[in-house]
Amino acid sequence: MPKVPHSNNSVKIPLYEKDSLEDFFYKMLNHISEDSKRAGLVGTPKRAAKAFEFLTAGYELDLETLANGAIFPCESVGMVIVKDTEMYSLCEHHMLPFFGKCHIAYLPDKYILGLSKFARIVDMFSRRLQVQENLTEQIAKAISELIKPKGVCVIMEAQHMCMMMRGIEKQHAITTTISHLGLFDTDKEYIKQFFSLLRRHT
Repeated sequence: MPKVPHSNNSVKIPLYEKDSLEDFFYKMLNHISEDSKRAGLVGTPKRAAKAFEFLTAGYELDLETLANGAIFPCESVGMVIVKDTEMYSLCEHHMLPFFGKCHIAYLPDKYILGLSKFARIVDMFSRRLQVQENLTEQIAKAISELIKPKGVCVIMEAQHMCMMMRGIEKQHAITTTISHLGLFDTDKEYIKQFFSLLRRHT
């Protein structure tokens, strides 16, 4: 069984102080001329700080802890697909949400990964300040590091609130990104097969 690497994608940073984050949201309410003491906003800075901690919790996770031994030997040579995994993240440019679905395919070599771990990997990297292009690449590389497959491909489809709520204000634009490693990169027939299977089960 491969030794789980300490991924370079796992970023350990000091936790921010909750009180200072609550204070930030309190000051923000005052900055926009809101009354932070009115009934609807009492406790909002605390709730907002807690929500932001949850949305950025991925910084405190790493692949070794996440895998938790769920790497198993296998004899499979066929493609494994985990599709329609929901993802939510925050754009690092405006700190507004983007959300959508992640589709993962890999070609096992000697090992497979417990199915729930794919969703956990998606969550780990999504719960950071991100751009979709990097997020897609990080997920693919993490899977490759964990189980050393013959190939891995990640496709992500997402809508960005920074395009919907502000700026160009387009409500139906969907951004698609793809990362392919190993045989998915060198033999395009595998990507064609992946696309075909995705369409078949849509």
